[in-house]
Amino acid sequence: MTVTISRLYDQYNDAQQAVRRLEAAGVPHSDISIIANNSDSWFSSDKEVDRDRDGVDDRAEGAGKGAGIGAGLGGAAGLLAGLGLLAIPGLGPVVAAGWLAATAVGAAAGAATGGIVGALTEAGVSREDAGTYAEGVRRGGTLVSARVAAPEKSRLETILDESSVNMRDRSAAWQKAGWKSFDPASQPFGAEEIREERRRYGGAIR
Repeated sequence: MTVTISRLYDQYNDAQQAVRRLEAAGVPHSDISIIANNSDSWFSSDKEVDRDRDGVDDRAEGAGKGAGIGAGLGGAAGLLAGLGLLAIPGLGPVVAAGWLAATAVGAAAGAATGGIVGALTEAGVSREDAGTYAEGVRRGGTLVSARVAAPEKSRLETILDESSVNMRDRSAAWQKAGWKSFDPASQPFGAEEIREERRRYGGAIR
């Protein structure tokens, strides 16, 4: 039996590392997905991406580390090498790769629930959790999801837990400020709103 595990990250780099750890743990990159908010245009398909300022394009870095994980992945370049720009209802522009992104785009065409919520619920995530994850991406976060064998769920969730957002606390903070639920018809956050959100929760852009 396959189950879906997901975590939200304030920092794109933390999500990158989570993807790499999952691949190193033996999860095929075809079973991992990453969706990152791009309303502040940090990612462009025609320019270098170096958010950690180490002088190396993050996409090439991801590909290199993915390829170095071992023969168990057949020398694959890794999920992060396939990042592309998409638009998802309620989220606006995102940087994404993997199965969930593809499903979200497909769901957007015929699901009133909204692309990302429909994709997550179709994958077995509760509607409440799916809406909270979607709101997290809308507010500037990065979502990592993986399809894993049920017996591996606890072990792999531990890997994803590192540096992830405590969604119970975060959604409680949103609700205290008046948020009720994710609305795919709502306006996506703009660059300044996302910067303010990151300042509020200590998430400097990197």
